[in-house]
Amino acid sequence: MSRLYDAVLFDRDGTLIVDVPYNGDARLVEPMPGARAALDRLRAAGLRLGVVTNQSGLARGRFTEAQLAQVNNRVEELLGPFGTWQICPHDDTAGCDCRKPRPGLIRAAAEALGTTAQRCVVVGDIGRDMTAALAAGAAGILVPTPVTLPAEVDDAPTVVGTVEAAADLILDREDLVRPASRPRRAGTVLAVRSDSAGDVLVTGPAIRALAHHGERVVLLCGPRGRAAAELLPGVDELIEWKLPWIDPEPDPVEAADLPGLIERIRAAGVDEAVVFTSFHQSALPLALLLRSAGVGRITAISEDYPGSLLDVRHRGVPAGVPEPERARSVAAAAGFPLPDSDDGCLRVRGVRRQGPGDYVVVHPGASVGARSCPPDGMRRITEALAAHGHRVLVTAGPGEKALASYVAGAVADLEVPRTLTDLAHLLAKASCLVVGNTGPAHLAAAVGTPVVSLFAPTVPYAQWGPYRVPAARLGRGGAPCRDTRATTCPVPGHPCLSTVEAADVVDAVTRLGARPAARNREVAA
Repeated sequence: MSRLYDAVLFDRDGTLIVDVPYNGDARLVEPMPGARAALDRLRAAGLRLGVVTNQSGLARGRFTEAQLAQVNNRVEELLGPFGTWQICPHDDTAGCDCRKPRPGLIRAAAEALGTTAQRCVVVGDIGRDMTAALAAGAAGILVPTPVTLPAEVDDAPTVVGTVEAAADLILDREDLVRPASRPRRAGTVLAVRSDSAGDVLVTGPAIRALAHHGERVVLLCGPRGRAAAELLPGVDELIEWKLPWIDPEPDPVEAADLPGLIERIRAAGVDEAVVFTSFHQSALPLALLLRSAGVGRITAISEDYPGSLLDVRHRGVPAGVPEPERARSVAAAAGFPLPDSDDGCLRVRGVRRQGPGDYVVVHPGASVGARSCPPDGMRRITEALAAHGHRVLVTAGPGEKALASYVAGAVADLEVPRTLTDLAHLLAKASCLVVGNTGPAHLAAAVGTPVVSLFAPTVPYAQWGPYRVPAARLGRGGAPCRDTRATTCPVPGHPCLSTVEAADVVDAVTRLGARPAARNREVAA
């Protein structure tokens, strides 16, 4: 059975049970409303459960190990068994890797449950829970309580009102990637993703699903996504075409030579098509062309009535579902689930993680201005990383060499990769990438490199943040530009990213496990 996750990890106090500060008395344990029912539903669905909890009361002498064990035993009496308990007994002065917001508890729990952090969801009530989840590469769901800070709510990947709602969301997302009927076999399948490099990369797991069930996969992409499309596993043939209703700088329709596209599709021998679009794009113009090309079966998301243009009309994908999962849901609707042997992470051909290396990559450019950290801020970040002992490489995409040179200054090396493949190899050897919400963030995720995401909230982080890779989110999540989809910042001063402090970036890089270059040399020696 194709599934997204293997396990759900819960914070204890304020999430599973009512928070009683430094509680060592089992008689005071009170479940949060609906917690038992939510846990039982997750267990019935075959998900493994664990608890990840900071208990600094041990270090502070507020209760004993025996009292802590009695409290945890009472939790299981009331809420049922958990497959693992991972407990940090330290306070903030210990500098340990297990105390949230560090990711140690999440990783240990995943290992104890026989899976990886990337296949886990963490449910908690404060920002530390979400920060730890992201740093481990897990998904995060925040269930706020009166003690949750507004900024923690703004910055959380996903927010719901109750533990029951968290269980609903997890199970609904699982249902999205399962086919409604038995999986199918197919001949030549046309996959369509005519967007930028990042859009193409996040569609990769869904395209691998098509490749698993089809004899051959042809990918129709635009010129902005061609380099990424060439890197995707499972693609046998590419058709590059600039679709005038999707490309941000479209040619006139008469110059698009749509009859030529029809002939290319016919020549490819396409039996059926699966169209992947962003939520604001219509699949129907392309569906009309595909019908004209004689394609026998077409699947796409459509909230509008498509008439006979679509054979499988996929609807009801909630807002904020991660884009790789949204694409997988379209493939599953067509009858092509990802096989159990595939972990669902992003992948590229021929490039695998070789790090952590002895350098941090800073990529200052972004596809649109609203997602770009101001150059002065990126330069301060580079200087702070170098001052902390990190070797820094500043990279540039097409047309970004002057920007990258300014950001590098006199403290960092400048790298201008010739191709996207060259950038992938560079990222695969890096200890970490510092970047805005743009294609290189998804490329880093595809090679398994941790990402410090300077994320402008013009689009939802849960949908477009680095997927299934250790990450840290920085930037003001509640800025006025939130969910505007703006390409040019509509707010004077660009507050969502101009407020990022260089020291916070250094802390995030450290939390993701990157060591200063001098320290790496000591360890190697």
